[in-house]
This record gives sequence, structure tokens and C-alpha cells, in this order.
Amino acid sequence: MNNPIAIEAKNISKTFHITEDSHNTVKHRLFNLFNPPRAKEVEAVKMMNFEVKRGECIGLLGRNGSGKSTLVKLLAGVYPSDTGYINIYGTTLLMNLGVGMSQELTARENIYVSGSVLGLKIKEIDAIFENIVDFAEIREFIDSKVKYFSSGMMARLAFSIAVNAGADIMFLDEIFAVGDIKFQEKAIKVFESSWIEGKTVILVSHSMEVIRKYCIRSAFMKQGQLVYLGDTETAINLYLKDNE
Repeated sequence: MNNPIAIEAKNISKTFHITEDSHNTVKHRLFNLFNPPRAKEVEAVKMMNFEVKRGECIGLLGRNGSGKSTLVKLLAGVYPSDTGYINIYGTTLLMNLGVGMSQELTARENIYVSGSVLGLKIKEIDAIFENIVDFAEIREFIDSKVKYFSSGMMARLAFSIAVNAGADIMFLDEIFAVGDIKFQEKAIKVFESSWIEGKTVILVSHSMEVIRKYCIRSAFMKQGQLVYLGDTETAINLYLKDNE
């Protein structure tokens, strides 16, 4: 029996409209009053279709600027898709150095907001609050605004919320590349434990070792296009060839 679908993406795309301002000095701007900045379109994600089954761990490969992070943010609901539609069956959490957290809220407040977004009731968040704080190792900063956190602290907090709050679908963007060695080892240990069982994971990483270890299927992206989705070793070979 086939696993039910967790993510369904049909004819999705995303284009950003960027203004190029080459008048980078006051003098340039004064002498180019009648030459407004030029508009530029960047096709970050070109038309694509795919499905992810429940319980799959899918690797997402591609050089910087290939559209990986934009695709993940589309799937996680951070960006709306310009075309097509995305169906998500389950609760989701994007882990990318605290993306989705409010910079003006404290760590304590973000824990409750993130937990609520995942569908947890206040009492349920109360029950796991201490575990989240201890695992993230941020107890002395729990009432500080997260905008003052280092990238490592943000990663620890996001990972701890994910581990303890238990979203059905996880979007993990280079989570093993941040924080100190001790926390990376702890994160990997938890990732390999029963926590990951039954979860659907989209794993973005430049580490071929990590992709090989956890992903049966992987996708390779280039210049916004989904070039390949299938066997992980094939996707890795495409990625390595593109980096030659």
C-alpha cells in the first residue's frame, strides 16, 4: 500500500520583481533624475510539479542561487506561489535560522507562538516548555528578544521547538551547519532517534554525507528549475557535476 501524500505541488512558480538602482552616489542620482531605476524580474522558481509521500526524507540539492530556499519557503507558506497550488497534509515547521519567528518577541513568546501555529493548546505548550528551553540551552536568555540572538542560538531554539512540538512536515535548511560542534552532535542524535520516524522531511544541505545518510530520494535544482527528483545518488552526481 502506497504512503499517503504529504506535499502536492502543481504548476508552482515564483518570480521576484527587483529594482536595480545603479545610481549609488548622490552625484549619480542628481544627474540621472530622469533615468529611473530599472525593474528586473528574477525567476527564482520556474514551473514545476512534484509529490512527496508521508514519511519520506527528501534531499534538496543545488548551488547557491538555484532556488532551493525559495522553494522551501513556498512549501512552508512563507511566500505565496505565483501560479498553481500547493496542498500540505499536516502541520509544518520551517527551520532556517529562526525564519518565521518574530524578531521583536522574546524566546518565551516565540515558543508559545510557534507552538500555537503547530496547533498546540496553551496547556500543551506549558507541558513541553521546560524541555524546549533546556534542549536549546538558552535558559538565561529566555526573556530576551530573539533579534539579539546569534545564528547558533536561533538554530538551537528552532530545532528544540521542532523536536518537542512535533510538526508533521519539517523543512530543514542547513540545520546541521550551524551552532557549535556539541550542539550539532546533539541535533544529529535526536534527528536519528525515533523523533524522525513518521515525519516528512525536506532536507536542504550542501553536505553529501548528510544527504546520503538520510535521503532515499533527492531533488537537484539549477537556475530555478527542478532538473531531477529521484534516486539520491543520481541527484548527488548531477550536483557534483554542476560544481566542476
